[in-house]
Amino acid sequence: MAETIYDLAVIGGGPAGYTAAIRAAQYGLKVALIEKTPKLGGTCLHVGCIPTKALLFHAEIWDHLKHAREYGIDGVGDVKLNWASIQKRKQGIIDKHAKGLDFLMRKNKITTLAGFGKLTGPAKAGVHTVEVTADGAAKTVQAKNVILATGSDARMLPGYKPDDRILTNIEILSMESIPKSLVVIGSGAVGVEFGSIFKSFGAEVTIIEALPRIVPAEDEDVSKELLRLYKKRGIEVHVSAKVDKMEKTKNGVKVLFTTADGKSAVKEADKVLVAVGRAPRTEGVGLEKTRIKAERGFIQTNEWMETAEPGVYAVGDIVAGLPQLAHVGSMAGMVVAAKLAGKYARPVRRDRVPGCTYCEPQIGSVGLTEAKAKEAGYTVKVGKFPFVGNSKATILDSHDGFVKVVTDAKYGEILGVHILGPQATELIAEAVTALDLEATVDEMMFTIHAHPTLAESLLDGYGSVEGMAINV
Repeated sequence: MAETIYDLAVIGGGPAGYTAAIRAAQYGLKVALIEKTPKLGGTCLHVGCIPTKALLFHAEIWDHLKHAREYGIDGVGDVKLNWASIQKRKQGIIDKHAKGLDFLMRKNKITTLAGFGKLTGPAKAGVHTVEVTADGAAKTVQAKNVILATGSDARMLPGYKPDDRILTNIEILSMESIPKSLVVIGSGAVGVEFGSIFKSFGAEVTIIEALPRIVPAEDEDVSKELLRLYKKRGIEVHVSAKVDKMEKTKNGVKVLFTTADGKSAVKEADKVLVAVGRAPRTEGVGLEKTRIKAERGFIQTNEWMETAEPGVYAVGDIVAGLPQLAHVGSMAGMVVAAKLAGKYARPVRRDRVPGCTYCEPQIGSVGLTEAKAKEAGYTVKVGKFPFVGNSKATILDSHDGFVKVVTDAKYGEILGVHILGPQATELIAEAVTALDLEATVDEMMFTIHAHPTLAESLLDGYGSVEGMAINV
């Protein structure tokens, strides 16, 4: 019996890989999915997006309980956090969705193979051979096309390794107890989210950021306001600060750093979270046997995610120039699957990718920041609407933040939307649609938004561009 030749072999079972596999199978392609770990789901499901957001939900509930009497709920007295129960629920969510992925593989007739997948060279007679190693034994899988979706690992500061006190996203999610104090190095999404979680849970939190502002990828107004709100929450923040050294102490870690004004400073805490970005996981996957050239581990692709090696595609965190976000990898995987099946597809556009940060308050953004729009040569017109003017935000007791709309003054086209406030990560979907459809401010000002909703803040945001917001 001849060996099976798959239409597509996907190396990596995270969001980018399993989404590509499912969509390709839905199009009728014969698919193999290769994953080196015991469960599908990747970093996102097991030690990233999902468990982190579960903890953020618990933190939100805990924060509400602190104000129970204001909400007319009496009798909430000596309440305590049960960290073990929180961890148990978090793990239950992970396990449920991991089982769900196994079901989806069976439903879509996808062959799942356990092991480390590796390219063996160019295709021969139109067929690629992938080596799959598990428990020291190797076998081969043949496929007409291959998608690399191997994901990324948390970066660590040079000279250090993660342990029970110096943590990455992996270790901090499996702590046996809530630390009394935490230093966070880096203020991207991971840093500010964990800082928010453990501040809510009662820890003393310090954030150290090397760049001049926190959440540096966001619009400058968002960074400025989040800094103000974090300080209001009692989170100590240092920007333009350089970490010089970390030293273990008897019970914790001492962080020595240089402040923005050049002075030496020391901060000691029970734990330190290093959140300085993620490195692509491309070592050992056989790139050297192909035409693919990696730069700092990242793989260059064309707009259809095809690498320099014909028939080999890359999606997710390993792709140069794309944000390391689960939804970017998933969409890139769907684009490749559609292209291979000869179906309608369109490339992922960097300026249409929503960014979501689930700290308190939340951040949702898409398109150009005000500064980037000006750099691109647009004559910019900006509107800004504060949540304090939104009735639903008042009902939710969450007035902090704003909606900022960046437009092209000449034609009124919406270039970017930046939200800091309640449910910003949900609200941003409308703005993504508006940008995708090249909507103008005039069009969105006459798009009916239900009342009372947080979504009305977008309507007022569009109106504010023309100085015509209703509720401010």
